[in-house]
Amino acid sequence: MKSEISTRRFTQLFSASPRGARLARLLAVHQLSEWGWPPSCEVSESVALVVAELAANAVTHGCVKGRGFRLSLTVEPSGTLRIEVADPRGDRRPLPRRTANPCGEGGRGLLLVDALAARWGSEPWPPSGKVVWAEIALPF
Repeated sequence: MKSEISTRRFTQLFSASPRGARLARLLAVHQLSEWGWPPSCEVSESVALVVAELAANAVTHGCVKGRGFRLSLTVEPSGTLRIEVADPRGDRRPLPRRTANPCGEGGRGLLLVDALAARWGSEPWPPSGKVVWAEIALPF
């Protein structure tokens, strides 16, 4: 008997601040718990890390004064969890790095997303923003 996953969706707007990025991660973990993945499970831990990185990037690189970012989580019928972080800076699309400076303070976030996600990317978010998304495979 194959498990069926119904489509579930969570969307929330956050301030473009470190506090907003932290709250996005905490609410993502809470929402996953409501959907049946407790905070200590592999899915929840992976999602927490991916949301933290994408939200931090939105705050750091996608910020426009007076505008926040949007987090969406969607459980797809295909058995994946899609994470989307939308920000108003469509002119600053993420570029995957294959290596990070071991002495640098940054540059590892998208490497982490790449390692945890089945796939990830970005696309325009009209009228002028972008959405950075990642998909995490869900266990059946």
